[in-house]
Amino acid sequence: MRQKTYTISPAKIGNQKGFRLPSAFYQDNPQFYEAKGQIEVLNSNTLLFHLSPKNNIDEEEEGLMMSLFLDFLSKDVIKNPEKLIPYTEEMSQEIDDLLADVDIEEE
Repeated sequence: MRQKTYTISPAKIGNQKGFRLPSAFYQDNPQFYEAKGQIEVLNSNTLLFHLSPKNNIDEEEEGLMMSLFLDFLSKDVIKNPEKLIPYTEEMSQEIDDLLADVDIEEE
């Protein structure tokens, strides 16, 4: 099966020159939106792009989301303390039993 090709056009933004990809490329390949990478010149008319897809949530955004979530929980605890359930030794043991045979691969 032949891969889909996209027509690029030259672009100049300020004093930078480059190529503009059509929006269809990003619609078909959303993982490359805002991706960074390198270009390798193979010969006088052939380039090879090495792109690193951008993670959906980078570390800064992840930290912000976690902070907002913890703020929400803190406010909810202050507003509704009667909804709190103490974490017991039995709950801990039940979770340990559920996860006993689960293997986690670390990168």
